[in-house]
Amino acid sequence: MVGCYEPTPAEAILKDSQGGLARRGRCPTLPPVRTHLIKLACDVIRNSTTQRPADRVLAEALRADKDLTPEDRREASHAVFTYYRWLGWLRNESSTRMRLFRAEKLNERFQAAPLSLPADHLRAKAVQGWLAQEMPVTDDWLRSLQREPRLWLRARPGQARALAKKLNRAKATGVGDAVLYEGEKDLFLTDEFRSGEFEIQDIASQVVGLACEPKPGETWWDACAGEGGKTLHLCDLLRGKGLVWATDRAEWRLDRLKRRAARAKVFNYRSVVWDGGPTLPTKTKFDGVLLDAPCTGIGTWGRNPHARWTLRPADIAELAEVQKRLLTIVATAVKPGGKLVYAVCTLATRETRGVVEAFEAAQPGFEPQPLSNPLSPDLPPRHALTLWPQHTRGNGMFIAAWRRKAV
Repeated sequence: MVGCYEPTPAEAILKDSQGGLARRGRCPTLPPVRTHLIKLACDVIRNSTTQRPADRVLAEALRADKDLTPEDRREASHAVFTYYRWLGWLRNESSTRMRLFRAEKLNERFQAAPLSLPADHLRAKAVQGWLAQEMPVTDDWLRSLQREPRLWLRARPGQARALAKKLNRAKATGVGDAVLYEGEKDLFLTDEFRSGEFEIQDIASQVVGLACEPKPGETWWDACAGEGGKTLHLCDLLRGKGLVWATDRAEWRLDRLKRRAARAKVFNYRSVVWDGGPTLPTKTKFDGVLLDAPCTGIGTWGRNPHARWTLRPADIAELAEVQKRLLTIVATAVKPGGKLVYAVCTLATRETRGVVEAFEAAQPGFEPQPLSNPLSPDLPPRHALTLWPQHTRGNGMFIAAWRRKAV
C-alpha cells in the first residue's frame, strides 16, 4: 500500500543501466566481484516479502555493503528489478541464480525488439490474471511494464534547460520543469543535487503539482505528503509567496521532508503529523487541498515490479474505502471557491473513478473542475485524467479535481 511512488535511492542509482549480470559473466565461471553481486541479488530476492518489498530490502542491502562501487550498485539493482519484471516467465528455472540469468536474457531480447514478445505471452505472464477484473489491461500497457524505467528530475523553477546542460545526457521536456535523465552518474553525489538544484521526481508526480495550479499568495494543504516531493513542488509553484501545510502519519517521513526542504532552500511550508482521522491538523480553511492518497501503486509497476506479485483483490477493496474516507475528511478544509485535488498512482477502477463517483454522490457542494493535461496540451480539459505509463514514459497516475461552490 503506497502513496505516489518515488524512486528509492537504489532505483535512482540504477537508472537505465543496460549492463547486467548475464552479459558480464556466465555461470559458473564468474569473477569474484560478479559472484558477490549475484549473491547479493539472490539474498535480496529471498528476503523480499509482501511486508518487506524488494526495493526496501535492496536499499538496505546496498547501504550495508560499503565496498560496492556505483557501478556495482547499478548492476545489483538492475538484476533484482529485472528478476521481478520477468518473474512470470521464470517458473521452470531450478534456482534463484538461474532465474536471474534467464531474466537478463529475456530482458536483453525485449529491449532490443519489444514487439517480438507476443501479446498473449504478456497477458499470461506479465501480471496476475485477476487484474483484468479490476482495470483495463491493454497490450500497450503490459508492454510498457516490461520496458526499462526512465529517470525524471524536477529542476528549480525556470532552470530545466540549464540543469540539463550541466548534467549531460539529460534534456528538458517543456513540461513544467521536468528533465529526463539518461546518464549513469550517481545523482546523489553530484554538486547539483547537493546544492538543491533538482529533486528526483517522476513525470506523472510532477503533473499532479501542475494540475493543482497553486497561485502565489494561496495556502495549500498536502494531506498525505509522505517525504514531500509534491509539497516541495507546490512550494516552488507558489514562487515563495504562499504557504503549504504538509501532513503525514509518519513523523520520519516528515523529517525527510525537512532535510529535502533545507537542501532545496524551500521554507514556505509547515509540517505536522496527522493520523488521517476526523480531527484536522489545523482550523485553517485552504485555497487548495491535495489528497495524494494511499493506494495500491499499480501505476508504478514498471519501476517497482515486485509489487505486481504481492497485490491481492482485497487490497484494492480495502484501499478504496480508505480513499473515500480521507477524501470526505479533507474536503471539509476547502474554503468556498477553493480547489480539491485527488491523486493516486494506481489505475484500478475502484480506486479511481469509483472513488470519484462515490464522492460526487455524497458531496453536492463540490463541482467538477476541468484539468488540462500538460503532457497532451492540445486535448480539451477534463474533470479526471488517467495518465498511462505508455504515454507518460514514467508512472501511471489518476487525477481528479473539484471546486467548492461559493456560499
